[in-house]
Parts: sequence; structure tokens; C-alpha cells
Amino acid sequence: MSRTRVGEIRPSQLLWTYGPGALIDLPNMSVITQGIDKWDKDRCEQILESRLLSAVRKVLGPQIETLNKPPMTDEEATSPMSAAALVGVPVKPFPRWLRCVKCGLLSPYDSGLFTLKKSPYRPEATRFVHGQCRGSKGDLPPKDADAVPARFLLACRAGHLDDFPWHWFVHGGQSNCAGNLRFFESGASLQTENLWVRCDTCNSARNMAQASGVNGREKLPACRGRHPHLDRFDEECDETPRAINLGATNGWFAVSLSVLAIPLKGNSLSQLVQDGWKSFEKCKSLEMLEIIVDTLKSTNSLPGIENYELEKIWSAIEVYRSGEDTEDQADLKAPEWEVLTADELPADYPHFMGKVVGIPSGFQEVMERVVLLERLREVNALLGFTRVEAPEEGAGDEAAPRAPLGLVKPDWTPAFEVHGEGIFIRFDAKKLEEWAALDPVKALEDKLRKGHRGWRFKRNLDPEEGYLGIRHAMLHTLAHFLIRELALECGYNAASIRERIYADTEEGRDQAGILIYTAAADSDGTLGGLVDLGKPNNLGRILKQALRRAQVCASDPLCSEHDPSKDQSLHGASCHACSFVSETSCECGNRNLDRALVIPTLQNGDAAFFKELV
Repeated sequence: MSRTRVGEIRPSQLLWTYGPGALIDLPNMSVITQGIDKWDKDRCEQILESRLLSAVRKVLGPQIETLNKPPMTDEEATSPMSAAALVGVPVKPFPRWLRCVKCGLLSPYDSGLFTLKKSPYRPEATRFVHGQCRGSKGDLPPKDADAVPARFLLACRAGHLDDFPWHWFVHGGQSNCAGNLRFFESGASLQTENLWVRCDTCNSARNMAQASGVNGREKLPACRGRHPHLDRFDEECDETPRAINLGATNGWFAVSLSVLAIPLKGNSLSQLVQDGWKSFEKCKSLEMLEIIVDTLKSTNSLPGIENYELEKIWSAIEVYRSGEDTEDQADLKAPEWEVLTADELPADYPHFMGKVVGIPSGFQEVMERVVLLERLREVNALLGFTRVEAPEEGAGDEAAPRAPLGLVKPDWTPAFEVHGEGIFIRFDAKKLEEWAALDPVKALEDKLRKGHRGWRFKRNLDPEEGYLGIRHAMLHTLAHFLIRELALECGYNAASIRERIYADTEEGRDQAGILIYTAAADSDGTLGGLVDLGKPNNLGRILKQALRRAQVCASDPLCSEHDPSKDQSLHGASCHACSFVSETSCECGNRNLDRALVIPTLQNGDAAFFKELV
């Protein structure tokens, strides 16, 4: 296999956009990221985060040993042909089918009709060419012409991806015709009804519009269960494949878990011992511990451990080894909620620094606490991916089949850490309970529940599972309003601001809060612009602006009249014009939203939580 270096992406993109099984659109070609069993694990830096590692093991199995960053290229490598310069994530060309931009020839890249021209000193110029092309009419002098990837693929909800069945599609099924195919356009626009495929030998032709919709699926073969990133075919697949465009956003959705690095129950040393347990596990004496701690200090592998004496570290190790300090970590957000709402915030943990500030004027009746997080660290781990439909938040693993990251069960998974700042707002749970008991709110919740049931029923899922609740919907919608408003003033773009919603009311929990934060890959974090806007005067002004701006949507009255119970959708009065945010910002895929729960709308003015403030 060729190891020519053909391009670069940011490490964080390997988690959110271009992970295993995802397509990467390079300047002149398209490639697919291969499974993690082909990544160079020895070049991957380990990330220490015990809570996340425990949660990943519950999903992927106890064989998971570490969370690792993607392999990094040595920036000091001068020659593009050196061994250090070739370190990275392996990819291969996909789709296999290419199209000549001059004559329209449609054929796989390994058919012998196309040639890969490598350019190690200018990786962006690496490309496939159709040698000795004579143009669409065959009357031009022979000349190399660029070949680009065919723009149609087949995908299914089980995560399978395949080349579009061009021969099957053109000939209406299995055919013995071995003629070359041509892709051509018949109109001025690039709409599918103007795109055609024709066989040179039998002159069979078909319009690409016939490949889409319900009728199009009847003209396509069954899913072959192909995982091109693993070079594997599953034995069977019951999902119906559908045609998608190359580069479409529904071609790859990450299934991930994320946690904030916080000390459990405020015990910073205990958390550090858990994070670095792989180093401490075989420690049998203080002398050995001294060597381990010195190594951790010199390599900065466990920041914060230098603040504690050896005797205290040894005691913490003994407590953790005995099992007295372990706890159920199935709920990733519960420990975060405990720390964020504690009477005293931890001050000795290197990845967490916050302070409590006053509540903005006019919001004292509905808010209980505002915390400015001047320093925070978020760690994300990739579990797998889906295609066609994004995974549903809170619905468990059965919401959508998750495609594997490697051929066999992995002993590690890709992860990434970011550092930043945030604003945490805790709301009065009693006020939310009183609001949820109002008849207009119950009527709106009934529509959201019916929409949720219908959405899951159409996908053969348990319609009674996965509903996040009316409290979550209100807090989630408010978080979106804040993200959109803060992006106008804080200096960060909206796609880099994220949310965490704390609205769990099951098993005696009474969470009611939102965390709006931004983070960067740099260890120094971000610039402090978001925290500054969380001060009482600024936050109160921004909240009022956000609520006022959301009252009228550019898509009204259609937006405010949207009824999820009729079209079986997962959101009410919400759309891109008023409350949707970037996929990287929302933890629920822009689902479970309804601005009528937050502010009065043209259609519903009685269910708003902030009715009196607007």
C-alpha cells in the first residue's frame, strides 16, 4: 500500500468530522479514513481521564485500556519523504469510481483506465488522471485529463457505505454488458434530473433523479453490508440503502462520550490518582512511588500531582486500591453537577477553576446560582459512528446501529482534550416544577411526546424510551438562545461554543442547569471573553436580548405553528432562523427544542417560562 502523504487535517477533526469510516474531500481526490487497527498506536499520546475511560468500557467492553490522541506528524520533519513526515492517519481512495472531467468516462480507479499522479512535495496536487483522453466528442488530441470522484454513493443506517451500483442502475439490474459508462449533463443546472449515465455499448441510459426518493430505492440493489474503512463485508444487512451525495453531511455522524475533568466529590487528589492509576497500579512502596512521581513531574504527564506530599499520595493510592473510593460512574453528568453546585468549588485541581458571582438583576426569582469557570478541560472519546441519521441523545445504543472503529474489538479508542472557559447557570427547580404543572405547558409537552413516539415508531424503536422531558426541552432551547447571542459579543464563532444540559429528574435527582462553554486544543485554553460576559451586568443584558430576539422568528408564522405531533418530528417551534445551532455546539442534534417553552410566540403565549420577564 502506498504511504504517500496527501494532506492534513486538525486532530480534533478526526473525532468530529473525519474519523474512521468518514470521507475526506482533498483538493483533487476523495479518501476514506481507515480503521484504528491500522493506525500507529505507538505514535498516539495517552489521555488520562478515569471517568471517561470507565464509561467507554461500559459501551465498548472491558478490553479498552487507554484513551489515545490520534498519531501526530513530526512538525520538525523537513523532507516529505522521511519516515517522520509519513506519520499520520492512514487513508485510501474512496469511492472507487472516478469520472473524467472531459469525456465523462465512469470507471473504478483500479480498472487500468486511470493513473495516480503523486506529488510528495506538493501533496495537494496528488490526483488521478485519465491518460490520453480525447474529450467528450473524441476529436481532441490525446491529453491527460483530471479524474474526479463520482459524486453518488450508497449508505444505510447500519453504517455501511458502498460505491453507487452504476452498472446495475443503468441496465436495470444484473447485466452481462461490459461496456464503458459515461456520465454527462443535459441541462444548464446540476440538478439530478439533468444528470445522466449512459452505456457506450448498449446505449442504455438513466437519469440520476431516478435514484432518489422511494421509487429510487426500488431501483437499487440490497445493501451488501460493506465497511470500506475495514475492507470488510458484513454477512447480512436488513437496512434499506439510499443514494447520498459525496460530501453530504449525513454520510458520517460521530457517536461519542464527553466529560468535564473535575475532582470527584471535590477530592482533587483522589481524582488525580484515578487519572494516573496505570502508573500507580503496581506501586508497592514509598521508594517506588517517589520514582514514579518524579517521572510524572518531569514529563508533565499528570499535572497537579506535584502539589501533594508522597505520604498523602500513598494514602490515596491505598484507599483507591481497597475500593473504598470507587463509585458508579454510569451517569457522566451527575458528578459534574455535584461539583458545580457544591458550597465550595475545588481550588486545587489543575483543570478546574471557577468562582461564584451574583445573579443578574431581574432573574433572582428563577436563578439560584451563576458560576464563572475560568478554566475547564473537556475530554471526548469516539465510540463509533452512524450514517444517514444522527444518533439520538439519551436513547441508548439501540437508537441507531453503531458502526465499528476496527476489525476486532479495540483495546483503545481515539480521544481528544480541549481547554477553555464557561458559564454555569443553575435555575430554581421548584419554579420549574410549578411551571411544568401548568395546563398550557402540559398541552405542549403532549405534542412533543407524540412527535417523539412517532419518530421512534417509524424507525422500529421503542416509542416509550428516550424522551428527555419538558424541563430539558426548555433549558435546551434557552441554551441555544444564549449560544447565538453570546457569539455576537464574545469574540468566538457560534460553532466553537458548546452546551451541557443538566436536567435529570429521575431516581430522586433534581437537576436544573446549563453550562455554556468554549474550548480550544491549546493547553492555555481560550481568551476569557466568554467568562467576562458571565458577570451579572453583562449576563443580564445578554439574557434579555436573547429572549427578546427569539420572540419573533424570520420564518414565522410557519415556525411558531409547527406541530411535532403531526409530522412526527423531535422539535416544536424551532428552526434554523431562530434556535438551531451548529452540530458541534448541540449535544442533542438540534432535537427536543421549542421556543414556546421559553418565550411567548405568535401561536402560543401561555406556556413560556419567561413570560413575565419578556
